[in-house]
Amino acid sequence: MSITVYNTIKKTKEPFVPIQEGRVGIYACGVTVYDFSHIGHARAMVVFDVIQRYFKYRGYDVRYVRNYTDIDDKIINRANEKSVAFNEISERFIKEFDADMQALGVEPPTHSPRATEHIQGMIDMVKTLQEKGYAYEVDGDVYFNVGSFSQYGKLSGKDIDSLLSGARVEVDERKQNPLDFALWKKSKAGEPFWESPWGKGRPGWHIECSVMSQKFLGTTFDIHAGGMDLVFPHHENEIAQAECATGKVFANYWIHNGFVNIDKEKMSKSLKNFLTIRDVLKDYHPEVIRLFLLSNHYRSPVDFSARNLMETKTGLDRFYAVLDELQNMDNLSPPSSTDDTFQQSAREEVAAFLNKFKEAMDDDFNSAAAIGHLFALTRTLNGLIDKHKKDACGTLSKTLAEQALHVFAEVGNVLGLFQESPADYFARQKESKLAAAQGITENEIEEKIAERERARKEKDWQSADKIRDSLAEQGIILKDTPQGTQWSFKEN
Repeated sequence: MSITVYNTIKKTKEPFVPIQEGRVGIYACGVTVYDFSHIGHARAMVVFDVIQRYFKYRGYDVRYVRNYTDIDDKIINRANEKSVAFNEISERFIKEFDADMQALGVEPPTHSPRATEHIQGMIDMVKTLQEKGYAYEVDGDVYFNVGSFSQYGKLSGKDIDSLLSGARVEVDERKQNPLDFALWKKSKAGEPFWESPWGKGRPGWHIECSVMSQKFLGTTFDIHAGGMDLVFPHHENEIAQAECATGKVFANYWIHNGFVNIDKEKMSKSLKNFLTIRDVLKDYHPEVIRLFLLSNHYRSPVDFSARNLMETKTGLDRFYAVLDELQNMDNLSPPSSTDDTFQQSAREEVAAFLNKFKEAMDDDFNSAAAIGHLFALTRTLNGLIDKHKKDACGTLSKTLAEQALHVFAEVGNVLGLFQESPADYFARQKESKLAAAQGITENEIEEKIAERERARKEKDWQSADKIRDSLAEQGIILKDTPQGTQWSFKEN
């Protein structure tokens, strides 16, 4: 089996053939560090985290590079608002981003370059482009001449004439072409700057990724990744300047993840539906977020809503519950050649699962299909576990339980799921719900149940009902059983 990738620049799936056998170089556009990162950033980072994890799982030596844009108009503007140096803003939000990634279980990349660490490389590329006739200077600003690159638009499928007729471009009479973009910007009064052949200035946005990706991965590398919103103009401009500077193909494969909508609307600050990763993590377990994002194919849009997240949480609970059962099952039988049909079928499904998982992931990293197979396996295992509990002799073999646990561990390592013990996972859920239940503690719940039981024995039904209703208002549901009163949290 070989991995196939949907290559944006080819507009089709094609087999992945690395430049160097057994190795893969991936560059993913990171964040501009002027504010807290949002759920759209989370999707890109989780998707590319899983892609690089899967390459490792399939035996590749992976070099994964993800940058920080730590000098930019937005950073400068935020610094001016706060009356602080620009790097105070960037340093703070690099730390905040790293904390969010750690919380989401995103592995650190091989390299995390910052734009300000590679200014000289950017100056060198701009000089090369100017010397080759692809760039021109106007009063300290240096622009790339889009018309000089005949293949401009090959990634996005746009052509220069249609862009000129339909694009909203900033009017600047100094440009030779309205679509020309800045490689180097002359610094304004009070702005940070670096010395250059064109005077004091700073790099344009697009140049940094071309320089940093080639610095760590080579002139031509395997995969360039980013959000769909970066196809044009950012990635289109990266291709133009890099290929004009080197005369070689920039990246062989381009991978782009789809958008995140909020309750079926585009996420935007103007609509007040802008969700930061930090805010979402207050309400949901990090693996719920990962599972939700990975339950959709990475190229498709996803709708982030409370309903969808609660459905995902239910699914994650189901996975952890079967793990808990498999780890703590009593009366496990030794393997037998005379297993009943039900267990034989389950054993065959467990044995075949990892091949199904690989087939799904080999097909353009289809984590949605892979997770669908995992749900099907979980249903089979739950059926076997229920049968085992009802059978006094036990029908679940220790070998099968261990094989199933191994499957979950392998899949979990690729998808970044099941990284807690079931006991810790459910304990965290209980603590979270207790915290949300208006400050009531577990001991207080048990005391209320005991008080209600005394009232019922005394046939004081009014007091008993009042206690039950009071707990219900705090999100605690009581259920009377032959074994006594049990409590659980009300699902939202």
